[in-house]
Amino acid sequence: METLSQHTKNILGLKLVTDPRWVNLAALSISDILTDHAWCEQKAANSCISLIQRYNDKELLVNKLAPIVTEEWGHFRMVLTEINKRNLSLGKQRKDVYVNKLLDFQKRGGNIEDRLLDQLLTMALIEARSCERFKRLSEGLEDDYLKNFYRIFMESEAGHYTLFITLAEEYCPKEKVRNRWAEWLIYEKEIMESQEVRGDRIH
Repeated sequence: METLSQHTKNILGLKLVTDPRWVNLAALSISDILTDHAWCEQKAANSCISLIQRYNDKELLVNKLAPIVTEEWGHFRMVLTEINKRNLSLGKQRKDVYVNKLLDFQKRGGNIEDRLLDQLLTMALIEARSCERFKRLSEGLEDDYLKNFYRIFMESEAGHYTLFITLAEEYCPKEKVRNRWAEWLIYEKEIMESQEVRGDRIH
């Protein structure tokens, strides 16, 4: 039978799966996980809006990302509803070290194609890692309701990951996308290895 590690590598291409201890720590910090998850969904919606504004001349990108904005904001509302149902508070948005380190790897100069490629691959990688983390929660939590709750998000993030890769291949040569994606995966592995295992955040 295929293990979670093998499944993740086969489907998402990630070079390093989440430390198994993470889901156990997350189970002890559900209020923090829900807060962080809510803000992650809000930031995902904002990131799509930013891409639409920056590349408004790219019709396919605009038309594909517009519904994702709605979906991500709907996810924010879903998590917020769960927070309220548990009589918790939303809490403050934290500094996302993982995402900030990914942003450091983006190409700043050069041509528009290179910048767009890195922005799309950054978002694809965030969605891939989120999908992998949500899979951990959907399989490792003891709360059956939350297991089903996070399975819904896992499936959604997998679709978003695929969309961002598809858009990258639409606007850039496929070989270029594959080569740069390979570099991103190696870099992301290094980020994961450098971070301590914490159960109070999605990334």
